[in-house]
Amino acid sequence: MDSKSEIVERLRSSFRSGITISQEFRCVQLSNLRSMIQENEEDILNALHKDLCKPKFEAILSEIDIVINELHYTINNLQSWMKPEYVDKNLATKMDNCFVRREPLGVVLIIGTWNYPLQLLILPMIGAIAAGNCVVIKPSEVSAAACQLISELIPKYLSQDCYAVVCGGADETKALLQNRFDHIFFTGSQVVARSILQAASVHLTPVTLELGGKCPCLIYGNVTIGAVARRLVWAKFFNGGQSCAAPDYVLCSKATCDALIPALCETLKDFYGKDPQTSLDLCRIVSQQHWTRLTELLKESNGKVVVGGESDQQDKYIAPTVVCVAEDDALMKAEIFGPILPILTVESLEKAVDFVNHKEKPLALYIFSNETSVINTVMEKTSSGGFCSNDGIVHMTLPGLPFGGVGGSGWGSYHGRWGFETFSHRRACMMRGWALEKLNGLRYPPYTDNKLSWLRWTASPKTTCLLM
Repeated sequence: MDSKSEIVERLRSSFRSGITISQEFRCVQLSNLRSMIQENEEDILNALHKDLCKPKFEAILSEIDIVINELHYTINNLQSWMKPEYVDKNLATKMDNCFVRREPLGVVLIIGTWNYPLQLLILPMIGAIAAGNCVVIKPSEVSAAACQLISELIPKYLSQDCYAVVCGGADETKALLQNRFDHIFFTGSQVVARSILQAASVHLTPVTLELGGKCPCLIYGNVTIGAVARRLVWAKFFNGGQSCAAPDYVLCSKATCDALIPALCETLKDFYGKDPQTSLDLCRIVSQQHWTRLTELLKESNGKVVVGGESDQQDKYIAPTVVCVAEDDALMKAEIFGPILPILTVESLEKAVDFVNHKEKPLALYIFSNETSVINTVMEKTSSGGFCSNDGIVHMTLPGLPFGGVGGSGWGSYHGRWGFETFSHRRACMMRGWALEKLNGLRYPPYTDNKLSWLRWTASPKTTCLLM
């Protein structure tokens, strides 16, 4: 088996040959990737069920179709994305050809995570391939079945000279990071992200970080409580709550909380039955370690469990749980990443916004309200990676929207063209001829005030200000 450095050098040699540059090559690889997903759907579903007990419905939505849709979107738009972008010119450059050219970065590393082991690895890979890069992907060892399947399928469908899979745990990742890459894309926790940044700093490698954080869900003003409960329960407990963009906690008034809790209880019963553990539509916690962390968190909480709270270690099961908490509760200290939903009562919208703004900027922020003024107030007075009103997590399914964090929840974004741009270098190009040499003479010594005056005039922007 090749060492990590040999893999990187093999891909770098391929990149330098220019094989990845043409639109035709990129489209062939993207089409092959699409065939890989379509032709192996059943194996993918089986692996996801083995790792996380993912229901087929959720797996197809969040791991199969989202990737297929991204591939269609990218293939259909790649030609226009690759075209040079022409820019405005001044008088001094009127005869020049001035444009921005998107060029591939080189050999890039994509490190995936376990909660969506296919989606969160392949979506950034689509952007990297579309931009013309060679790619090393590192699946998460936590989702072992998906990791094994990806390592078997990628070499069968994509060019082995340009794309490679490296499996393993922390030691393998550390060995990979000792190599020089032209970009590193990481999805995971803030703790690991700091290690990634330290390794990247050695080679001054640019990094995209897709992290997480405590995504707040505000419910204020006039609301349709039944619809709120259904959309909130679906977004929170989809994938067993193991989604970086899932609503992490709810902020609402006491009156809204009193109306919401019965609606949540009824919705959970409608979705998962009287005994959720027997439901075929509920994911499991990925590992015993993660199960222990979540159950310990529940034990540390001083909040009131209003529904759920049951667990089964052997089954890696935790019931969909709703807890009424105080601001200093253990459940409010860090991202939960599981099927536990704290509700915190804050009487006014202004205080809820202030509460959110005193925390780290989240990956996503949700507001449920029938009042446009409430929605606009929250959008305008907060900051988050993504924003969605009256629903949860669905904004990340649209390829036209950038997906990414801000501040502690991540650096950079991807999906659709945004992934293409992340893995591209925007090269400034000016193609000059030999015309107007007399005009160019204004910049040559000997310098005079008259030359300077004319040169400033030819190079200055012309501003038009319309006063309303």
